[in-house]
Amino acid sequence: MVAPILSLVDVTKRYETVTILRDVSLEMRDQEFVAIIGPSGCGKSTLLRIVAGLVEPTSGQVSCEGRAVAGLNPATAMVFQSFALLPWLRAIENVALPLEARGLPAHEGIRRATRYLDMVGLKGHGRAFPKELSGGMKQRVGLARALCQEPRLLLMDEPFSALDVLTARTLRDQVLDVRQSPDVPTRTILMVTHSIEEAVYMADRVVAMTADPGRIAGDIPIDIPRPRRPDMPAVRQYVDELYSLLV
Repeated sequence: MVAPILSLVDVTKRYETVTILRDVSLEMRDQEFVAIIGPSGCGKSTLLRIVAGLVEPTSGQVSCEGRAVAGLNPATAMVFQSFALLPWLRAIENVALPLEARGLPAHEGIRRATRYLDMVGLKGHGRAFPKELSGGMKQRVGLARALCQEPRLLLMDEPFSALDVLTARTLRDQVLDVRQSPDVPTRTILMVTHSIEEAVYMADRVVAMTADPGRIAGDIPIDIPRPRRPDMPAVRQYVDELYSLLV
């Protein structure tokens, strides 16, 4: 059997007297797309940050590619809900910044950043500052910045929740298309979302969490061929099943 790319065993996170996560165990295989859903305060984003190595668990084990996560996880890159772009840098500089931090020569970083900006639909916008971009364009920059690092595991923290409905729909499809592109090595995605419909539309598996403290209530494979449509009866059945786990 192929070893999981990500393994969490009995992960607990406490802040003083408040327990955010308790005994969370989860595995992901290479090339899986897993979505985590749950109510506000159930620890979804905290769990994502633990995987990224931005937050240390109080107890439990986290490993990625068979190695324990200690400090920042070099196998991951993250797309943030709030875009997290540096306003004084142009789009192409924001995308290339993590590559520079990893020691890639500047010319190679710019070349790769240009390729990924083109890939996410921002050809010709590399010299724009964040203030000159719409919300959807900013999130495309954030996606290009994460993908250009070519991580084994892409982390997405409610990446579409700050966007209008039509832009969010377009970007969901773009993420799915990019994931299938032969030019992109990143195939494995862990996404946090508050939208059950979004999770069922995009993911191979949906993990439902409950709050106080955060625990896994269900782990449901989504056995629907792609492309999917939100109005498909099978999609609605999975949405209803997952909703019942959260109430």
